[in-house]
Amino acid sequence: MRNLIPVLSVAALLIAIWYAAVVPMNAQWAQDQARRAGAELTFITLVADTMSQQRPRLPAPHQVTTELWNSTVVEELTGRRGIVNTGSLSNRSLIYHGWVTLSATLLGFAIGSVLGISLAIGIVHNRAMDASIMPWAIASQTIPILAIAPMIIVVLNAVGITGLIPKAIISTYLSFFPVVVGMVKGLRAPDHMQLDLMKTYYASGSQVLVKLRLPSSMPYLFASLKVAIAAALVGAIVAELPTGAVAGLGARLLSGSYYGQTVQIWSALFAAAILAAGMVALIGVVQRATLKRMGMAA
Repeated sequence: MRNLIPVLSVAALLIAIWYAAVVPMNAQWAQDQARRAGAELTFITLVADTMSQQRPRLPAPHQVTTELWNSTVVEELTGRRGIVNTGSLSNRSLIYHGWVTLSATLLGFAIGSVLGISLAIGIVHNRAMDASIMPWAIASQTIPILAIAPMIIVVLNAVGITGLIPKAIISTYLSFFPVVVGMVKGLRAPDHMQLDLMKTYYASGSQVLVKLRLPSSMPYLFASLKVAIAAALVGAIVAELPTGAVAGLGARLLSGSYYGQTVQIWSALFAAAILAAGMVALIGVVQRATLKRMGMAA
C-alpha cells in the first residue's frame, strides 16, 4: 500500500489535469455548432458536449477507456460469433493488432539482446572491437528511426523479404544499443582486486567471464533489457507506419489518422503503453527471481 498510494495519487492528478484540458481543447467545435444552430451554450452544456464529441481534438479519459473496452472485450465477444471453433482473434480487435505488433517486438528484442550481449563481450575482451565497434554503435543511434525505417523496408521488399522480418529488424536496430551499453558497463563492474584474485587462481579468460564478469553484470543487464523491450515495441510500431500496414497497432494509428478518429488513435497509444508496461513488469519479475537465486537481492 505504501507504494500504491503515491502511484494512485499521481494517476488521479494526471487524470484531473486531462479532464481540465478537454474543455478548452474541444470548446471551439461546440461553440461553432451552437452558433450555427442559433443556440446559446451554458457552461454545463459546454462541458458535457466537450466530453462526448465523436471526433474531439482531445478525447476525455472515459472515451479512451470505453474505446479500449469496446476494441478488446466487446469486439472479441461479438467477433467470435461468426468464427466457429477456429480459436482465431477478431481482426478488428486491439488484441489482434496488439499481437501482430508484439510478435515483431519479441523477435526483434530477442535478436537485439543476443546481438548486444555478444558485442559487449567482444568489446570488453578485445581492444580493437572497443575502439571500432563502440563508436559505430553510438553513431548508429543518431540516425532518426523515421528516416531509416522506410529505407530498410523498401530494400527488404525488393529482395522479397516481407511481413514479420522487416519489422523485427527495425526493432533489433533500436533494442540492441541499450543492451550493448548496459552489458559493457556490467562486464566492467568487477574491480581490480576481484580481477587480481582471479589471476591468483590462474583463471582463464572464459572462467573470469563466466564466474565473475557475467554474474556482476546481471543488474545492469536487466536494467538495459527493460529499456530495450520498450524500444523494440516503438520500432515495431514505427515499422508499420510507412508500409500502410493493415494489422498492428501502427495500422490502428494510421487508420485513425486517415479518418480523423482521435479516440481510436488514443486507444491504440494506450494499448501500446499497457503492452510495454506488461513486458517491462515481466522482465522485472524475472530479474527479482534471478537476482534472488544468485544471492544478489533479498
